[in-house]
Order: sequence, then structure tokens, then C-alpha cells
Amino acid sequence: MRKIKNARKLLPVLMGLGAGLLLVVPVGLGSDEAVGPIRITNREVAYERVDIGRHGVSPGDVEIISQSLYNRRLTPKSIGHSDLVCTFVNKQARSCRGTYFLPRGKLVVGGSLRYRQFYELAVLGGTGFYNNARGTLTVTRTATGPTRDIVLFRLVG
Repeated sequence: MRKIKNARKLLPVLMGLGAGLLLVVPVGLGSDEAVGPIRITNREVAYERVDIGRHGVSPGDVEIISQSLYNRRLTPKSIGHSDLVCTFVNKQARSCRGTYFLPRGKLVVGGSLRYRQFYELAVLGGTGFYNNARGTLTVTRTATGPTRDIVLFRLVG
């Protein structure tokens, strides 16, 4: 019975230590290669839609998007750029692939989206500092004319 009482006293201490470790090492990020979240912004610098087939948006049409990337907390100058190519699979849905060229390497993304105002794509890999990166890219529109977005990478390795 005495051992159970001592264990109950020790349990809150162990739980506190465990919670402290979770704050220091985010879940899924245990290696020295872990990058964690990257929050930047973009500004669209070029947009082209290639109309293939029937006039107007139809399957097979292609969007080609170029963007400048910024981290305004560090510098007002562009820190890189991105290129995306999206192919319409119906009047709204697109299948997209893109590359984000950042100062320490490239991140390659891909997936499907319906609306360019808010979407999430998979991080398929990377080069340089981002070698073997995996995770997600979430993009949220903040302005139009020119188009501006918040770009959030959640990387796990």
C-alpha cells in the first residue's frame, strides 16, 4: 500500500516533466534535420491560363503562376520565388505541382485544390537544407490586385 501512495505523489511530477518535453520538442520533430514551421508571404508576379479544348474553364486547362516570396520580419526584399502549374480536372478542381525556391534550398509541393483563396498541399520533398522534407503547405489569401497570400510550411523531417 505504501508503494502506491508514493507512486501517486510521483505521478504529477512525471506528467509535468512529460509536458515540458512536449513544449521543447514538437511532436514528429525529433531529429537534428527537423525544420518546423516556416511562415512567409507571397506576391503573385505572373499568372497565365492556357485554355485548351472548349472555350472557358474546362478539363485540361492549365494555370501557370509565379510568385515572389517574402519574410517581412527579416527584410523588405524578396527572399525567393515560387512556380506552380495547375491542371484543371473539372470546372473548379485542379491538380497542382510547384517548387518554392528559398535561400537554403527548394521545397516541392503537390496535390489537389478547389479554391486558390485557401488550400493545403503536401510537401513532397526538398533539396539543400530541406533534403527529404515532408509535411504540408497551407496558403491563405490576404489580398488581391496583386494577389498576396500567407504561406505556412509545416515540415516534419
